[in-house]
Amino acid sequence: MAAIVQAVGLSKQVLSGDSPLTILHDVTFAVEAGESLAIVGASGSGKSTLLGLLAGLDVPSSGSVLLQGADMFALDEDGRARLRGELAGFVFQSFQLLPALNALENVMLPLELAGAKDARQRAEDSLQQVGLSARAHHLPKHLSGGEQQRVALARAFVTQPKILFADEPTGNLDAATGSQVIELMLELNRAQGTTLILVTHDENLARRCGKQLRLAAGQVI
Repeated sequence: MAAIVQAVGLSKQVLSGDSPLTILHDVTFAVEAGESLAIVGASGSGKSTLLGLLAGLDVPSSGSVLLQGADMFALDEDGRARLRGELAGFVFQSFQLLPALNALENVMLPLELAGAKDARQRAEDSLQQVGLSARAHHLPKHLSGGEQQRVALARAFVTQPKILFADEPTGNLDAATGSQVIELMLELNRAQGTTLILVTHDENLARRCGKQLRLAAGQVI
C-alpha cells in the first residue's frame, strides 16, 4: 500500500537567544492508510512539533511532508489549509470547542465551513455515535471534560477525514474517562478506516496503536 503520510528528512530549528536550537533532526518515516501511529517520548522530545509539521500547521527548517502524495510545503498557506480541510481531522488536549456554540453547533461547524447541505443531520448522527445526543444543546461550559472531548471527537470524525491528528487526547482527563475516550477514538477510527497519528504520554494508549515512533532529543530512536 502507498503511504498516506510521509515525512522525509524533517528538521526544525529555532533561535534561542543567538544560537540555533534543534527541536527535530532528520526525521523520516511513513504511515500507510488505515494504520495507527503513536508518537511517544519524554517531555520536550519534539513530539508536538512533529505533529504540527505533519499537519502543515508549522513549517520545517528542512525536509518535506507528503499527505496522500502531495508535498505540503510546496503549497502556500492557503493551499496547505485546503489540503488539511480535505484530508484531516484534529483532536487536541484542550478540546478547542467554541464556547459560544453548543455541542451540536460545534460539531456542525466544519461541515458548514465546507458548505455541506446536510450539516445538522450528520452532526446529530456523529453526536449519537459518541453517546451525547442528550447533551446536544449544552454549551461546553456545562459539559464535563470527558463530554467535551467526546464532542471534539464527534467534530473531528464528522467530516470523515482520511487522517486524524490527535495531540495528547487524554492529557486533561482522569484515567477512567481517558480510557473511555481512547476506546471511542479507536472504535471510530476502525469504523471509518481513518489513519490515526497521535502524540501521547499515555503508554496504555500508545500500546493500543499499531505502530510507535519514539523520539528522544528530536531524533527517532
